[in-house]
Amino acid sequence: MTTGTKTHCPYCGLQCAMTVTAAGVVGAREFPTNRGGLCHKGWTSAALLRHPERITTPLVRSEGELRPTTWDSALNAVADGIRRAQNAGGRDAVAVFGSGGLTNEKAYQLGKFARVALGTANIDYNGRFCMSSAAAAGTAAFGVDRGLPFPVSDLTGAGAVMLWGANVAETMPPLAGHFTGRLIVADPRRTPTAQRALDGGGLHLQLAPGTDLALALGLMHVAVLDGFIDREYVQRRTVGFEEAWLSAAHWWPERAERVTGVPVDQMRRAVEMLWDARQSDAGSYILTARGAEQHATGTDTVAAVIGLALTLGLPGRRGSGYGCLTGQGNGQGGREHGLKADQLPGYRKITDPAAREHVAAVWGVDPAELPGPGLSAYTLLDALGRPAGPRALLVHGANPAVSAPRAGHVAERLAALDLLVVCDFVLSETAAMADVVLPVLQWAEEEGTMTNLEGRVLRRRRAVEPPAGARGELWVLAELARRLGRTGFASEPVEVFDELRRASAGGPADYAGVSYARLDAGEALHWPCPDETHPGTPRLFLDRFATPNGRARFAAVAHRGPAEVPDAQYPLTATTGRVLTHYQSGAQTRRVPELAEAAGGMFVQVHPDIARQAGLVDGDAAAVVSRRGTVRAAVRCDDTMRLDTVFLPFHFPGAGRANLITNPALDPRSSMPEFKACAVRLEPT
Repeated sequence: MTTGTKTHCPYCGLQCAMTVTAAGVVGAREFPTNRGGLCHKGWTSAALLRHPERITTPLVRSEGELRPTTWDSALNAVADGIRRAQNAGGRDAVAVFGSGGLTNEKAYQLGKFARVALGTANIDYNGRFCMSSAAAAGTAAFGVDRGLPFPVSDLTGAGAVMLWGANVAETMPPLAGHFTGRLIVADPRRTPTAQRALDGGGLHLQLAPGTDLALALGLMHVAVLDGFIDREYVQRRTVGFEEAWLSAAHWWPERAERVTGVPVDQMRRAVEMLWDARQSDAGSYILTARGAEQHATGTDTVAAVIGLALTLGLPGRRGSGYGCLTGQGNGQGGREHGLKADQLPGYRKITDPAAREHVAAVWGVDPAELPGPGLSAYTLLDALGRPAGPRALLVHGANPAVSAPRAGHVAERLAALDLLVVCDFVLSETAAMADVVLPVLQWAEEEGTMTNLEGRVLRRRRAVEPPAGARGELWVLAELARRLGRTGFASEPVEVFDELRRASAGGPADYAGVSYARLDAGEALHWPCPDETHPGTPRLFLDRFATPNGRARFAAVAHRGPAEVPDAQYPLTATTGRVLTHYQSGAQTRRVPELAEAAGGMFVQVHPDIARQAGLVDGDAAAVVSRRGTVRAAVRCDDTMRLDTVFLPFHFPGAGRANLITNPALDPRSSMPEFKACAVRLEPT
């Protein structure tokens, strides 16, 4: 094994453990999540540390060009631009857009900076596009949102695991190794994960895009009528079953089959597999991911899947359970400590007077000075540059010009700003539009903590020296705050984390007992961890749920279908997702030659019969057209695709941006856009 500094992968929420040498050589290390393995992205993660496109000097736009300048000049330009914007439009005229890739320290400090140094309500982050529906549904059902309320290792050897809208074989390959029992995969595509399920004697429920909610209600109907219901558990540990059953009772299996396309016998077999495994010592789990959540009905869909899990008696039981797979590296910690428009550190609601008082005391301000909830991610991006909207935007580690729905429109809104500031280490598509670009540190060059998908707090450690000229974002925020007349912003990660601990104390996500010393000593600390004698909480809900009466809550929900349905002009449904060797908007992985070569270029996956109807064959250049725009892509024929569905990966820039066509219809509770279903047509270019 390669020796070096112990740290964790910069990519997904699994946060695989690795070592990195001073020369930038990556080695895998034994850890419960990855068990000594890494995926292709992890093995090549150090390639960007000394990449020729690395930004190491601040850039300021002059005469239409980004030109190198000094840090003082760049920071002064940002501070002056912030003052001009707020003098013209008030405090909320400056907005902040963060990322689920930021450390806990940076997420916390960015939330504090927005609300104290800027005084703006307008802060949100790209995690709104990732976990918001599951977070809303999980909080409503269980009283608290933690992606996995149990360790990843609990999944090892489970008798049955249902993956709902999750393609872990490509998005989290080390996690797939934990699944040795039968898999049930609900997904419109025959993904590598779905194929693995079939090869192992499991099931692929190949539903139509946007019908996840109907399928969940149909499965709950089957569970109740076929006797696969834990009535003692439902009576003792839950509330609201009768109301939820009134919704599911309308979804007899034959009706669910007509809407979803999933055969009745597969529905019955799926429920039976989950029940049999739960009854055995092996146990069963249901895990949701973006395929279930990225809909205008995403919160209700996850609530219905949770209802199925509760009917089977899975949550809060050793050896079985329900969880949600967090996508981004610190998607969990980011939403816990203040990057979301409606939250304060510790997963506190910004509208709660007691929460405001507690956090304001830690920050040394009057609670009345704290702003209220701001605009959620897409609504915020849509408001940029409008008469009553933000005139300036600070972007930290995100690339909304590629990753946001209706991306062409979002790029227009970014261009309408008086000031766009981007902190990044490469010139992403969003950074290339900026007025000021601030070069910041990468993962292996900084200290801090991350919180992975199982609520485990992890140490990120500096393994290599950063290039001259790059600065840490904590330093950047402290310097900007000073220029804006605000003090009290530490720039050392351990100092910021200790403040975070105090701010989170007593909240749902309580980090008060987590310290660098304990983490460096090798303790595995899952929140909540309220004091330094507490061992952490790897398994939530074993005794009670985090609701006032300790019971989980069913939700009565109704299927509504996608916000946009196919018609004569746009007869197909497009859905989006990831490929094995790319990550998020691709700003990082597209710059790693080994990954870019393996992935190839932008493509549209389609059934050969549908391609033929459009006058196309495999490899042809095609246009995928929606009401919002056109994506250019190479045709990739696949006879396992549904005849009504095309698939596009969302990692590519320019005319290959999948999000040029996606629908920004929002979930009314989570503000999640509908990435997973929009009406399109396929044309030759």
